[in-house]
Amino acid sequence: MLTNRITDIAGLRVGHATDLRLASGVTALLFDAPVVAGIDVRGGGPGTRETDLLDPERTVACIDALVLSGGSAFGLDAAAGVVAHLAETGRGFAIGPARVPIVPAAILFDLLNGGDKAWGRYAPYRELGHAAAVAATRDFALGSVGAGTGAATANLKGGIGSASAEVAGLDPTGLDPADWPVRVGALVAVNAFGRVTLGEGPHFWAGADEIGAEFGGLGCPAAMPADAFTWPPRKGSAGASTTLAVVATDATLTKAQARRLAVMAQDGLARAIRPIHTPLDGDVVFAVSTGRVALADPVIDLARIGDAAARTLARAVAIGVHRATTPPGFAGPPAWRDRFGG
Repeated sequence: MLTNRITDIAGLRVGHATDLRLASGVTALLFDAPVVAGIDVRGGGPGTRETDLLDPERTVACIDALVLSGGSAFGLDAAAGVVAHLAETGRGFAIGPARVPIVPAAILFDLLNGGDKAWGRYAPYRELGHAAAVAATRDFALGSVGAGTGAATANLKGGIGSASAEVAGLDPTGLDPADWPVRVGALVAVNAFGRVTLGEGPHFWAGADEIGAEFGGLGCPAAMPADAFTWPPRKGSAGASTTLAVVATDATLTKAQARRLAVMAQDGLARAIRPIHTPLDGDVVFAVSTGRVALADPVIDLARIGDAAARTLARAVAIGVHRATTPPGFAGPPAWRDRFGG
């Protein structure tokens, strides 16, 4: 049964570690087998780990996990916790008898959200990363959990969102039709400088992409609100933003094609958040391929998958904000549900 989550792609699991006292957390995406991956960075202030190896010319072909973390630069330690868990289970890139888990990561800024950040010499993100990896499952929570615990947008509480879709119009090779269709999924931690709603109202910029009532069923407003394009209120301080996303497909892609998928998926952030990719954001989109379905036309089919990924990511952004709640002591904007109900 489909769950409208990125884990509708077989072989993916997501785990969260949430620390309400810290008002921060970690989200880990684990793969049952190594996957091909790419990355596209559009924000002006990204924070990443081990992303250079995703370039098509790099030697390592696949990765074992991805990490999205709060904590700004301190949160990069979360990847070490996921690496530790994978090492305990025998995973990793083989170099002789040694195995090295390959775990790229990206972080968002949530240090000014009211949580207790007086952690002493070492930040707690390594242990949070390990806990998130251990907790990884197909059916995972959305909203103010994991890397979305302390996340915020310009005017509303941010959070973890996810969505999935089936890609129509593809004719994969080498498969019985019973094994179709190709699927795409998205996972996102929404912590944007911009708004995901049209001005201060309840309608989402991603309303045109909504399926059913997955983020309220409001659709698009009859007329554009007067404040739709006003500059958003300044959130915290300069640089206190970043939206992190992963799109996944079970189509077979090369590293170069995965990179192109990440580029196309960035349009999903542009559909759902305005403004986006500013000097104040560190926006990052990863793309992964599990390689279940060989494509008949690697150009046109990739274009179809990229379009579906952009729409799915836009939906995931709105879902993340729609499902968010306000943690105790959170020093940020209200949750969508607090302002508009539902």
